[in-house]
Amino acid sequence: MMMPSALAFHVLLVNGQSNLLVTAQASPWQVVTLAGSLFVLFLLAVLGFFFIRYGKLWFQAYMSVADVSLVSLIRMHFTKVNPNVIVQAKVMSAQAGLSINRRDGISTKRLEAHYLAGGNVMNVIHAIIAAHRAEIPLDFDQAAAIDLAGRDVLDAVQTSVYPKVIDCPDPSRSGKTTLSAITRNGIELRVRARVTVRTNIEQLIGGATEDTIIARVGEAIISSIGSAEDHFKVLENPDLITRVVLSRGLDAQTAFEIVSIDIADIDVGENIGARLQSDQAEADTRVARAQAERRRAEAIAEEQQMKAKVAENRSQLVLAEAKVPMAMADAFRAGRITAPNQNLSDGS
Repeated sequence: MMMPSALAFHVLLVNGQSNLLVTAQASPWQVVTLAGSLFVLFLLAVLGFFFIRYGKLWFQAYMSVADVSLVSLIRMHFTKVNPNVIVQAKVMSAQAGLSINRRDGISTKRLEAHYLAGGNVMNVIHAIIAAHRAEIPLDFDQAAAIDLAGRDVLDAVQTSVYPKVIDCPDPSRSGKTTLSAITRNGIELRVRARVTVRTNIEQLIGGATEDTIIARVGEAIISSIGSAEDHFKVLENPDLITRVVLSRGLDAQTAFEIVSIDIADIDVGENIGARLQSDQAEADTRVARAQAERRRAEAIAEEQQMKAKVAENRSQLVLAEAKVPMAMADAFRAGRITAPNQNLSDGS
């Protein structure tokens, strides 16, 4: 009969052609030791799996002094972070001489957080390295914020190092190739300008885009040409326009800093003033004709009224003439009028 604290198990021994079934009893300590051994073997198997899978990345980070532990690689496996991107970013940062301090540098957890937030980790690292080489102040938090805001932080750094040229107007945006402005003497000038800008990294978040720069510069150019006395002054000194435009601070609250504004081309267009005067004269002529026609119509109407009054007066005269015989007859009957022969005989 087995003891309550013992565990019976069967071991099958194979020796040659004979099989023996041996029954043994194990103590609780042996059971715990066996379970612990199995658990250790399981852990070793798991660690071996992860070491085989991520050992190359860990060794690469170790040799590059990138400060990426195997535990961090295992954590990335469960948090759905691509360890290849993180390790490559840390290696590039370490080799470029950037701070990879776990407290205030480009740490592994910061890169993981940016990756999980949907950011472009490699683009941020490239931008920070480019800014570091160009001696432009740009830390990881600022670059990550710019990237998460939807801006291309690498393009911003490159534009800050190498200013780019913006056409004003931009045919790809507005479909127009020139700006149309009119001087005070009524001559149209068609202008095409080029604006050289560099990125203002401090105002990149929340700053206006290229469309605002193009709109402001176009408005300033048209206003400057419109205040000129005549088109000859503009054609002789186009730099007067650019100086006036630059003095207005058109890059305020934008993500760019205007380096220069250059007038690429000026063409003389139509004589808008003469055309407007001609149109105004024609309009005045039409108004005068309309007023004359109205007065003529009023005169005709008044003439017809006079004719109607004459006809009415004639009819009244006819009526009055018709009443004369009747009045004379009444006078004869009343004796107020006598015949001429009778008066003559009475007097003789």
